[in-house]
Amino acid sequence: MNRGSMLQRIGAMIFKEVRQMLRDRGTVGMMLAMPLAQLMIFGFAINNDPRALPMAIERNDSSVFARSIDAALRNTTYFTVTDVVSAPGAGEALLENGSVQFLVTIPPDFGRDLVKGQRPQLLVTADATDPAATGNALSAIDGAVSSALGHDLIGPLAGRAEGQSPVDLVLHRSYNPEGITSHNTVPGLLAVVLSMTMVMLTALSVTREVEQGTMENLLATPLRPFEVMVGKIVPYLIIGVVQMAVILLAAHFVFAVPFMGSIPLTLASTLLFMVTSLALGFTLSTVAQSQLQAMQMSFFYMLPSILLSGFAFPFRGMPWWAQGLAELLPTTHFIRLVRGIMLKGWTLGAALPEMGVLALMLVVLGTVAVRRYQDTVA
Repeated sequence: MNRGSMLQRIGAMIFKEVRQMLRDRGTVGMMLAMPLAQLMIFGFAINNDPRALPMAIERNDSSVFARSIDAALRNTTYFTVTDVVSAPGAGEALLENGSVQFLVTIPPDFGRDLVKGQRPQLLVTADATDPAATGNALSAIDGAVSSALGHDLIGPLAGRAEGQSPVDLVLHRSYNPEGITSHNTVPGLLAVVLSMTMVMLTALSVTREVEQGTMENLLATPLRPFEVMVGKIVPYLIIGVVQMAVILLAAHFVFAVPFMGSIPLTLASTLLFMVTSLALGFTLSTVAQSQLQAMQMSFFYMLPSILLSGFAFPFRGMPWWAQGLAELLPTTHFIRLVRGIMLKGWTLGAALPEMGVLALMLVVLGTVAVRRYQDTVA
């Protein structure tokens, strides 16, 4: 066999494949965009040691010691004090709706009891629905309190700062007191699994009809474009309902995830998320020119959905631009919804803001999908 001829034939084949690859601009774009997105997300956005976490302080004491603790907590890099409350229950409400991650309660007569050497309690309540976001920050609270009181307990009070801590720091992890990871992961997994099914399979299904030419046959029937869309979407909606039932049953019976909220509200929220994801998948199918492009676009959507939504990494640990990007993803809002309902017992009033965002996304994506689909088949 002529070795030179063989190399020429291989070289010609390589040249042909490269030219064919370059003609597919969508594939080339994905090849460049995917590693860049991964670099940005893993290099800048992912952070397992989140800082500047929102904190509320319930200050029921006006002593110099309470003010020093307030100032010390503000000076740490782990916290951003967003609210100072005094009304009973106000701090717990902020914690429940997700406005803050921590609540520090300084009880009445805190300063007087400290001077008397009675070792007053300082209650720290953390939203532990995401255990990874609270561990290091809770340790920082102890150090900040000790440092603050060390500067104030001087002179005749210096003995209070020696030996055992002068304050009894009581830590309470709300909504997941044992810090069980599955209680946080399994509800989020419902969002990821449904997103993969609704977006990817819908995009591939519709694109396959167009690529194989069977879409023209469908449109030649009395069916209208909107009716074709509904007919393509409903089977995947049924699949999503089955997946939802399997995951929720496994969450309850296998992983013992607490179910504090309303089952009808959970089902309504999940159905809203599924329809929104289906609209997104149909929109992608109107943009993709082939099944390969549809799959690439779906993966390009799924990557930030898994990494930026709060499912795999703490949401508040990400920089502001990554959080802004995550707010555009339906998965982010549904994860908040399902965790809030299941772990915190959200009612309709608490869930309504996130449901409203999903409904708005559904209207926008549905409108775009219908218009693009009608333009495509026209």
